[in-house]
Amino acid sequence: MVDSTHTKPQTIWVELKRLPHHDGLDLPSYQSEGASGMDLCAAVEHDVVLQPGERVLIPTGIVVSLPPGCEAQIRPRSGLALKHGVGLLNSPGTIDSDYRGEIQIILINWGQEPFTVSRGLRIAQMVVTQYVPVRFKVVSDLDVTLRKDGGFGHTGV
Repeated sequence: MVDSTHTKPQTIWVELKRLPHHDGLDLPSYQSEGASGMDLCAAVEHDVVLQPGERVLIPTGIVVSLPPGCEAQIRPRSGLALKHGVGLLNSPGTIDSDYRGEIQIILINWGQEPFTVSRGLRIAQMVVTQYVPVRFKVVSDLDVTLRKDGGFGHTGV
């Protein structure tokens, strides 16, 4: 059933700067109409071979200027994880709105075979989202809920 009340989400404009080693590569892009993550490409000059258990910092060749109140989360690509055992350390990574350095990806090979990162390979995805700043108010007691302090499997299997 199609819900005719669905509207497209508001577009957030993000300024992006290409570094020289990004020349000829695709900009971050959505691979389907409903995708929330934009694929990021490896801006390596030469192939990088990741041995099993090895981690490496891979450049993307881009710098972004996110609007205040926004962040970009860097997440693994499920296909690389399933097919090759390749993922991200520090996942999700966070790009803050005041960061102006190159976006780089910490790849790790959890698989059993070497994995080659070639120029232009889609290695991660970036999700841009809005957030609400938080301030803390110290109190002596908190409100009580039915759950209380139950966690770590308290609802069963």
